[in-house]
Amino acid sequence: MSEQAQKFVYDFTEGNKDLKDLLGGKGANLAEMTNLGLPVPPGFTITTEACRVYLESGSEPAALRDEVSAHLEALERRMGKKLGQQDDPLLVSVRSGAKFSMPGMMDTVLNIGLTDASVSGLAHQAGDERFAWDSYRRLVQMFGKTVLGVDGDLFEEAMAEAKRARGAETDLDLDADDLRQLVEDFKAIVLKEAGREFPQEPREQMDLAVRAVFDSWNGERARLYRRQERIPNDLGTAVNICSMVFGNLGPDSGTGVAFTRDPASGHQGVYGDYLSNAQGEDVVAGIRNTIPLAELERLDGASYAELLRIMEVLERHYLDLCDIEFTIERGKLWMLQTRVGKRTAAAAFCIATQLVDEGLIDEAEALQRVNGSQLAQLMFPRFDPAALQERGKGGPSGGVAAPAERIAWGIAASPGAAVGKAVFDSYTAVKWSRSGEKVILIRRETNPDDLNGMIAAEGILTSRGGKTSHAAVVARGMGKTCVCGAEELEVDTKRRRMTAPGGVVIEEGDTVSIDGSTGRVYTGEVPVVPSPVVEYFEGRMHAGAEDADELVRAVHRIMAYADRVRRLRVRANADNAEDAARARRFGAQGIGLCRTEHMFLGERRELVEKLILADTEEEREQALAVLLPLQEDDFVELFEAMDGLPVTVRLLDPPLHEFLPDITELSVRVALAEARKDANENDLRLLQAVHKLHEQNPMLGLRGVRLGLVIPGLFTMQVRAIARAVARRLRANGDPRAEIMIPLVGTVQELELVREEAEQVIDEVRGDTGVDLSLALGTMIELPRAALTAGQIAEAAEFFSFGTNDLTQTVWGFSRDDVEASFFTAYLEKGIFGVSPFETIDRDGVGALVRQAVREGRGTRPDLKLGVCGEHGGDPESVHFFHEVGLDYVSCSPFRIPVARLEAGRAAAEAVGSDSR
Repeated sequence: MSEQAQKFVYDFTEGNKDLKDLLGGKGANLAEMTNLGLPVPPGFTITTEACRVYLESGSEPAALRDEVSAHLEALERRMGKKLGQQDDPLLVSVRSGAKFSMPGMMDTVLNIGLTDASVSGLAHQAGDERFAWDSYRRLVQMFGKTVLGVDGDLFEEAMAEAKRARGAETDLDLDADDLRQLVEDFKAIVLKEAGREFPQEPREQMDLAVRAVFDSWNGERARLYRRQERIPNDLGTAVNICSMVFGNLGPDSGTGVAFTRDPASGHQGVYGDYLSNAQGEDVVAGIRNTIPLAELERLDGASYAELLRIMEVLERHYLDLCDIEFTIERGKLWMLQTRVGKRTAAAAFCIATQLVDEGLIDEAEALQRVNGSQLAQLMFPRFDPAALQERGKGGPSGGVAAPAERIAWGIAASPGAAVGKAVFDSYTAVKWSRSGEKVILIRRETNPDDLNGMIAAEGILTSRGGKTSHAAVVARGMGKTCVCGAEELEVDTKRRRMTAPGGVVIEEGDTVSIDGSTGRVYTGEVPVVPSPVVEYFEGRMHAGAEDADELVRAVHRIMAYADRVRRLRVRANADNAEDAARARRFGAQGIGLCRTEHMFLGERRELVEKLILADTEEEREQALAVLLPLQEDDFVELFEAMDGLPVTVRLLDPPLHEFLPDITELSVRVALAEARKDANENDLRLLQAVHKLHEQNPMLGLRGVRLGLVIPGLFTMQVRAIARAVARRLRANGDPRAEIMIPLVGTVQELELVREEAEQVIDEVRGDTGVDLSLALGTMIELPRAALTAGQIAEAAEFFSFGTNDLTQTVWGFSRDDVEASFFTAYLEKGIFGVSPFETIDRDGVGALVRQAVREGRGTRPDLKLGVCGEHGGDPESVHFFHEVGLDYVSCSPFRIPVARLEAGRAAAEAVGSDSR
């Protein structure tokens, strides 16, 4: 579509909630509320298409100015006044509004249209001179900071000085003359810092603000948040221009944020914050502490009742928790925004099942309302209640806090248990976390500039703000523990310290603990215990028991549904009976990867060393004879723990350097001994062998199937141990289901040679024991060549298991350890990677090879069993890919099994939903 044919501006009456791609989240929902007949101030939205044109070309679309002018004129006719009109000015707000809510985008600019010439007209129309000058100082402050890039602290310092001069505690104590002078001070700051006068042309104010919204899409904070949340970079943002309504017109006015349910717990009730005589940004910025929304009933019963009615309308319409911003202007309620609200992981599960019980959604939709990342958050530890009962029952009694003593109690904004060293700015939080320290970011209030530090921190603590402050909203979105509004704490960011009641001082670097579920703040380190969700998965808590809380019951119901609908089975990566038993408790349906090299750590390492370095067949046979019974016992224990379920055993696949002495260390030892004329014959022989086997890149060297073919008897010993263990379990009336996996195959000839030897050994054990053995033989697809020749390899394999860790390394040509220590951060920052290919599967590269191998492998052998055993098997997004390509199972570490089960169910339900559409 040509630019001339595009429509770049939509009135609120023209859109709806399904146009989020075009109108952004705010614009689409403002339109939806307008269509529902709710009280929304008139306005219009500039589309994301206009933003994309601007970002690509460096200038606004040619048609945009005329479209904005036409919609502005229509708005002026409707309101009966013009933008910035001197005697009765129309004022508007300009707000960013991407498809997804994004901290880091440009903040709202309120009161656009006010100038030196129109401020008196506003005062006359409102009958309140203080209100007019308060609105003007807000405009200059917001515009200077967010549009012209002036350091916001300069305005805050000027405000603090004005309050000191007046002896005022808050900005409400400043009168009209104080605010008039503050406007002059703010304009002087703008001139000095921005190099230009504050604009006195109303349309110029609006146009510059719109451009600032577009520019903020590519701001550093916005890019960082998109990387964190995996939001595409090419969406662009919409801009909403809305006629102003005023919450700062006196005690019968105000502004607030409401939730239709508690975003922290999911409990039903009245949740939110309200500020009298304030404008919207005062609430979310946490500059003044709010009052609970329920107190609005006492201040303005009619508006409170109308708000509750609208909240019910919106929740029934959106069928979900709604987050609402509103303003009351002299007793008249106005809706400024609604969206499906961000919530904690616990609230997500509870709300989903509540809505099912209320008949608003079905189980399939409830499953789509939660995700594996949220479930993982619920499995994090929490503070030990017993430890908290013993310590900190009251406030501190002296100037020195005892370990783990409670020093404050704030608002529980985002649950979890977080322990770390106190830091007071984002730079330090990032710096310390990169060096391995766990930190708690402590601020009076946070703002978008703190996003880096919030991501790096274990938890966030603020002395101001409520559940709807910036800190609370962003923390909930990221799954970070957060305590807000701990008013008892005096936070001094310049001196890098925090003072609690009783004179307790927390310096930067001191350990603090915060409980986002209760709002409590402690000095020292509070012990943590497993979460109730983990106890449920491990079978120590029954969802139907009386002591099971709402969260455990909700998790149980959603997991049960996911297990009913999923097609993918979920196995565990486990190398011993203990891990296997835990994995089974977590719901594992077998073992997808038993790494036998992990069985040779510690004392057994020397036995493998002897085997690898053996010069004669006799030495080799002696080493194998010692290893065989040890391996057999290992497998007996493993098969017993997984009785009745498949166990895939990968034959030895160690990089040789892990089982040989360090070449440098050994060389030094030999050289020193020779210098002393005390040479050790064994060390000399060992050094010669190590030199012979030394590899520059052990990850691509003599390992896997190559090791089995080069060192006679190694793989046959392991196959014999597996077969004998299966026979022992069968004789003990067990049900072992062993699968033998040959690693690092690159050509079918390698697999055929090992398979022939393995089948011969299995036949021998069958004859020796008289037990009828049935063992599947397959391979691990972890090399690009194996994926490309999967049709040939399937001729000799009964199953494939994709080793996506090594496949990713060999496809990309870098190792995980090297890339994360060198250029990976730069690649993320430059947008080359949206997310680590070791974390989420690279669909276009590695994924394409997996897809081809599935197609060609099943083309040769239609009953070929297919799985994946890299850690991608527990990654939520990757699980959906494996469902799409038709694998039979995923395998992951035991702790990630519940996540994989949930996502496998979501993938199946999503596919059914797509088919029905």
